[in-house]
Amino acid sequence: MLKLLSRLIVIAAVAAAVFLACTLYLPAGPSEVKLVQLKSGSSARHIAATLHHAGIVRSEYAFLLWHYMHGRKALKAGEYAFDHPAKLGEVYDRIARGDIYVHALVVPEGYNMFDIAQAIEDSGLGRAEEFLQVARTDVSLVRDLDPQAPSLEGYLFPDTYHFTRTQSMHDMAAAMVHRFRQSAREAGLTRDFHNMVTMASIVEKETAADNERPEVASVFYNRLERRMALATDPTVIYAALLNNRYRGTIYRSDLQFESPYNTYRNAGLPPGPICNPGKASLQAAMHPANTQYLYFVSDNQGHHNFSRTPEEHARNVAAYRRAVAASVPR
Repeated sequence: MLKLLSRLIVIAAVAAAVFLACTLYLPAGPSEVKLVQLKSGSSARHIAATLHHAGIVRSEYAFLLWHYMHGRKALKAGEYAFDHPAKLGEVYDRIARGDIYVHALVVPEGYNMFDIAQAIEDSGLGRAEEFLQVARTDVSLVRDLDPQAPSLEGYLFPDTYHFTRTQSMHDMAAAMVHRFRQSAREAGLTRDFHNMVTMASIVEKETAADNERPEVASVFYNRLERRMALATDPTVIYAALLNNRYRGTIYRSDLQFESPYNTYRNAGLPPGPICNPGKASLQAAMHPANTQYLYFVSDNQGHHNFSRTPEEHARNVAAYRRAVAASVPR
């Protein structure tokens, strides 16, 4: 009887050792990317349970045993990406050193705060509405630059950012504003931020060709000097966006819509920027070309034709319409 009991104990001990070895040293986890969020303030026990439930480790108890065997290191909260089976020690070391997942957020030149908010949501960093709330209200971030700023629009500089889900919407907006400050200094912008950034945002929306931006800026400065309406479609679109009425194109009702951003109905610059311009547009706003141009229209080839008089402009418009008609497949 004692021999049988001894054998059972030995078998149980061997089985336990084999199980422990398997849970500690055999790789586990997904073969495709799996994101796991470890919440701030989570205990080691809760982290172990979360990892086991997600299939990252074979046993939460083995994870805790490893934790106690290795000095009970501080485990970092955050979002982790697991994309291959790994030994428990590798998983533990990643969490101990805080090797959290970073989301790339691309903000192209000309994106407005609505575009950026959607990009943030699409990148898995949070809800668009949460970022818009910050962009609309957290103007203290730029108060020293632009006391008149109605929002952070214009100061969320276009760039590629790398954020984690542990960062707040305020953190993300602050990083974009910081990048604006750097680029503004590099471009030589040191004063009159409100008007310069507002003009740069209009230029940004009117042309994608860097070499045209100074000429486009000259058109709008010439109109301002002659007290002409800027009459630029991007401001009408922005007015519609602010009032949740934009339908993908401009309708007659949009041109007639009463908004301080509607530059067909209101003289002068709009109350603030209508997008977030890049460095080339900022430089164009500061250093416009010396021209007499008052009009421009697309040439249907990615650039524009500029003119000084209504008659010249009418000819350029006619040429544009002919180019569009010729490009339509028959």
